[in-house]
Amino acid sequence: MGNPKHSFCPSCKSQLRVPDLIPLLSWLVLRGKCRHCGSKIPSRYFWVELLTGTLWSGIYYQYFVVGWQPAQGFAYALIGACLIAVIFIDWQFYIIPDQINAFMLLVGILFNIYLYASHDARALTWGIPSALAGALTGVITLWSIAFLGRILFRKDAMGHGDIKMARGVGAVLFPVSALVSFGLAVILGAVFGVLQLLLMRSAPREEEAEDGPEDEFDDSPESLGSLLKCLIGYVFCLDAIGLFFPKFYIAYFGENPFEAVASADTKDEKLEVGNTTIPFGPYLALGAILATVFGNELSKYLSNYWHWAGGGTVLLEHVRLIVCLLSRG
Repeated sequence: MGNPKHSFCPSCKSQLRVPDLIPLLSWLVLRGKCRHCGSKIPSRYFWVELLTGTLWSGIYYQYFVVGWQPAQGFAYALIGACLIAVIFIDWQFYIIPDQINAFMLLVGILFNIYLYASHDARALTWGIPSALAGALTGVITLWSIAFLGRILFRKDAMGHGDIKMARGVGAVLFPVSALVSFGLAVILGAVFGVLQLLLMRSAPREEEAEDGPEDEFDDSPESLGSLLKCLIGYVFCLDAIGLFFPKFYIAYFGENPFEAVASADTKDEKLEVGNTTIPFGPYLALGAILATVFGNELSKYLSNYWHWAGGGTVLLEHVRLIVCLLSRG
C-alpha cells in the first residue's frame, strides 16, 4: 500500500475511524487491540500519545501561563512532538527520518521570521538570524564529534541523522539553549548508555544460526572526504532540499532518503548495527525536551554558575585538573 490517505490497521488494512483514534482512550478501551480484527496494537502508540500530551502540558504552563510567549510555545510544541517521535523511532530502528529533521529546521526558520517581524531582540544572534546561528551551532558541534572520533579512534562516532537533528534543534532553540541541550544529552547518554551496555552484557546471547551469522556487519569507518562533503551539504541544507528532489539527494549523498524509512515502516526491522551500538538520538531528543520545558531555569543555573566560576576561571581550572588526572592515569 503506497501512501494511504487515512490511518489503517496494518494487519487487516481496515480504515481507522473516530472510535479508533481518540488519544489514549481508544487504546485503553480496546485493550490494545484492533476493533476490526483483534490484532494487537503495540503499546508504543499509547506511550507516544501520553508523553506528547505531558510535554505539551509543560510547554503550555511555561509559555502560556507563567509567561506569555505563544509563538515560542507553539514552536516548542511542534518540535516537542517531533522529538518524542525520534525517541521511539531511533531507539527501535536506529534511524532518524530526514523529514522530521527538515520539519524542525522549517519550524525554527518560521519562528525566527516571526521574531524578526515582531522586532524581538532574540531574532538576531552574533549579527545573523538566530535560527541560522543555532543551526550552524548544532551542525558544527555534532559534526566535530564525528570528525574527531574518526581521527582519534578511527571509527564512526556520530550518526548523520544526529547531526541533522542537532541542526533542527539548534534552529528552534537558538545557540545557547541548544548547547545546553547537547550537554544534557551527553550526560544522559553517558549514564544510561553505560547501564544499557551492562544490561546487554548480562543478557543471554541469541544462538547463532547453524550456517553462521545471518548478516555480516560492515564496521569500516566513513572516509574523511565523505564527512567533509556531508558537512557542506548539511550547512547548506542540501539534504532538506533533496527531499523534494530525490535524484539530487541520491547523487550528492549516495543514498535514498526514503528507502530506510520505507523498509522500517513495512517490517519491524532494525538497521544493521554493531552489537554495542547505542543510538544517541533519543538522548539528544531528551536533552532538547528538557531545554524546551525548563529552558528558563537551566539558563538561570548556567548564568549563576558562570558568575560563581568567575567568568569561566574556575571552570577552566576544573577542566585542567581533569586533564592532569587523566594524563597521570
